[in-house]
Amino acid sequence: MEVERLKKILENYRKGEINQREVLKELQYLPYKEVGFSKIDTHRNLKFGFPEVIYGAGKSISQIERIVKEMLKKHSKLIITKIGEEVASQLIKKFPSLRYYREAKIVSTQIKKSKKRKYICVVSAGTSDIPVAEEASVVAEILGNRVVRIYDAGVAGLHRLLDKIEILNGAECLIVVAGMEGALPSVVGGIVGKPVIAVPTSVGYGTNFKGITPLLTMLNSCSPNVVVVNIDNGFGAAFFAHLIANK
Repeated sequence: MEVERLKKILENYRKGEINQREVLKELQYLPYKEVGFSKIDTHRNLKFGFPEVIYGAGKSISQIERIVKEMLKKHSKLIITKIGEEVASQLIKKFPSLRYYREAKIVSTQIKKSKKRKYICVVSAGTSDIPVAEEASVVAEILGNRVVRIYDAGVAGLHRLLDKIEILNGAECLIVVAGMEGALPSVVGGIVGKPVIAVPTSVGYGTNFKGITPLLTMLNSCSPNVVVVNIDNGFGAAFFAHLIANK
């Protein structure tokens, strides 16, 4: 249930345009609606200002379609993460209002460009980290934020980052995405006086251990403004950054 829609329902009831039975019908699925295999959290929008986000990996196309169908009855926006191109194509065929952001592996409603002066900065260590960085960037934009990207600026060539100091310091908060040894968030944290959300990725050779190595590096950061989300969790970083930027 979107806040504006709820306000309209209450206002219509106050004016006598709808009766109590109709109000209760609209509110009957708070706080969730059960569809057998899934419990759709219809109350999430009232808490965060955005509906529950669908994690696409591991779900069948029929399950995703059913969830999307139910959510679009109540919400004008939605996000589905970790979606491959084939599944995305089927979803868009059935729900033409949706768009696929290929590099981010996200299906969502269309991004409206933010006119805000404030911005979230998303930094990736390497080009191979960009898919996770794009998940963070696209989610932050869908949530209504302005995003500035600085990609392929890892510690192996630090000069690529140092000439962006003004952009880094101008951000409300930063999302820093890195695989390999995962040192970049500590470097950025040492440069800026803003919150830094570190995202370890599974990018790297054997002893990267599918993201465990950068995760531990980031958790051991001596920069006190660095916090860490889970491996490859660009979505989680973006949502937290959104809460910080819109506090």
